[in-house]
Amino acid sequence: MGTRDTILDAAMHVMRTRGLNNATTKEIARAAGFSEATLYKHFEDKEDLFVELLRGRVPPFLPVMKALIGRVGRDTVRENLAEMLRAAVDFYLDSFPVFAATFAEPRLLARHREALAQGNLGPHRAVEGLAEYLRKEQALGRVAAEADPAAVAAMLLGACFQYAFLAHFAGREPDPADATAYSESIADSALRALGLTAG
Repeated sequence: MGTRDTILDAAMHVMRTRGLNNATTKEIARAAGFSEATLYKHFEDKEDLFVELLRGRVPPFLPVMKALIGRVGRDTVRENLAEMLRAAVDFYLDSFPVFAATFAEPRLLARHREALAQGNLGPHRAVEGLAEYLRKEQALGRVAAEADPAAVAAMLLGACFQYAFLAHFAGREPDPADATAYSESIADSALRALGLTAG
């Protein structure tokens, strides 16, 4: 692993365990086993380091949505939703501390927002992707015609985000079995309450 990657891994560890305010360049360099001078050879400043951290160390969710679109008409809507929602729970559990910390630094949040916009990325893309999947299933008659795909997508992903928020707020270690049961439960709730079919 190169020096730059080691620094980014250390920054992620420090941010997750000590928070953004305590993630100083000095502390990150110490955790990485380098001097601050080495850190500044690879990054302009702390802001630059964290923009790169957000870009490269938070696992992307877009591939999950693309895979979901590829499953239109295959398996059941329930199976497809449950699998995607489980991935969403994992994504939010993993990324929540990092994203939440960016809101403490308005300039960092603005730079992150700009970087996402340049790549046509951002949290809205997950909702759009899920809504697209539901619309395509709707066209096949596997989702009820009266269902609102955008509203359903927002509610389902919002439930996943809420799960991650509450887990972090409570200081609870993620339980894979519980996360799976939760994902399946909200998929089943969508089928029953939101006019989706089980097909």
